[in-house]
Amino acid sequence: MSATGESPRPAATPPTEACASCSVYRAANLKKLGVAVGGWDFVLALAGNPNTGKSTVFNALTGLRQHTGNWPGKTVARAEGAFDYLAKRYKLVDLPGTYSLLSTSPDEEVARNFILFGQPDVTVVVADATRLERNLNLVLQVLEITDRAVVCLNLMDEARRHGLTIDDRQLARDLGVCVVPTSARRGEGMPELLAAIHEVATAQGERPRPRRLAEPPALKSALNDLCVQISTAFPQLPNPRWVAMRLLGGDAQVAESLRNGELAALASGGPREEASA
Repeated sequence: MSATGESPRPAATPPTEACASCSVYRAANLKKLGVAVGGWDFVLALAGNPNTGKSTVFNALTGLRQHTGNWPGKTVARAEGAFDYLAKRYKLVDLPGTYSLLSTSPDEEVARNFILFGQPDVTVVVADATRLERNLNLVLQVLEITDRAVVCLNLMDEARRHGLTIDDRQLARDLGVCVVPTSARRGEGMPELLAAIHEVATAQGERPRPRRLAEPPALKSALNDLCVQISTAFPQLPNPRWVAMRLLGGDAQVAESLRNGELAALASGGPREEASA
């Protein structure tokens, strides 16, 4: 008993893996990434390769409700916008156009960190319907990080002009997430895209179940062991499997981020701490 006659309060327990999905933890991470979430119901990320019409999609969704700036500590430009849909307020963050999330450039690092640590309610991946095979590389990498994704199959008018036909329903079944064909500059498919975003954000309808690439049997045991070690060392890390895969793949930048404490700082929303040798 304390001097006041009240039982002492138990010491605060350290954050657990469950904290990685709680709203307070997520808001802190978004703030660290430079995004204020106050007043918004949902935060969205807009990703895609360069020259996919991503900026046109962004403008079609947000209209004039947008502003630009730089990412914290980076010279990489970013744009944010907003829109209302079915009485919900959405903030849309336009990520740098990248071909991958392997973090070999500042643009890729920004996009990767926002999707992995910012944990947007929905990540919209804009893909060029005329160059779908090349664009699917980024789509699959995003789906390795998050389930909450919608593929915007843009430039469908160009695909038709080139005589290309895409079975978007079969593509959606193959990927395990919603695929919406659009031609943003003509406004085609935008109502359907809004509906798909809203459905994923509000957890209505069928839950997205991305079909991720299966690891080779020889790698499975090592991957599982490394996932356990990473989860134990960094309980707030949202996706230890993705980090483990990058480490096993020899990603030098992820390994260095782990050693110098950058990855832990992003995961916790706190200051950087050097990892022990």
